[in-house]
Amino acid sequence: MIAIIDYGVGNLFSLKSSFAAIGVQAVVTGNKAEIENADKIILPGVGAFGDAAEKLRRTGLDKVVINCAQKGTPILGICLGMQLLFEKSYEYGEHEGLGLIKGEIRPITDVIPKELKVPHIGWNALDFCGKQSPIFKYLKNGDFVYFVHSFYGANCEESVIATSEYGSPLTAAVAKGNVFGCQFHPEKSGNVGLSILKAFCEVEVLS
Repeated sequence: MIAIIDYGVGNLFSLKSSFAAIGVQAVVTGNKAEIENADKIILPGVGAFGDAAEKLRRTGLDKVVINCAQKGTPILGICLGMQLLFEKSYEYGEHEGLGLIKGEIRPITDVIPKELKVPHIGWNALDFCGKQSPIFKYLKNGDFVYFVHSFYGANCEESVIATSEYGSPLTAAVAKGNVFGCQFHPEKSGNVGLSILKAFCEVEVLS
């Protein structure tokens, strides 16, 4: 069973529908026991990092995610959910993340040409950087996915499994052991996105 964490921030039911489309049972839940007993966990998120991090901590779900990561449960953070996996964010101040991925979240305006629009919205190609990740096993380099973001993962080179070009190569996906993150939205990325979710469902639990 897939647990999609409900902590008041995220595009929850389109994610559940995406799993239904690939024949996988998923529940939207904020129940700690249900999340802890799940085979896989999705950490979604839209909005501001500081607000989302505070909601996770207020519900105690931050500790649940960290504990599940430590026991080997596969976890996939999506968009802001990916960013929350990092050590900290500099989105409107400085905010502490979950610390599951080394690095920080910074404005894309730091690295992209000034004439490009922010947020970055649209379809962009993935570059796997010569790495092979189990969540991309059904994809080919150059497949397109859908982004909506103004901040990106920085100083995280050891965990980057894909980048995408937006005037500069930006972190598109990260992984460390059983913890994965996608800056883009698989649930909005058509068949490519569904293939990523299918592959994630097939990731084995780390013992």
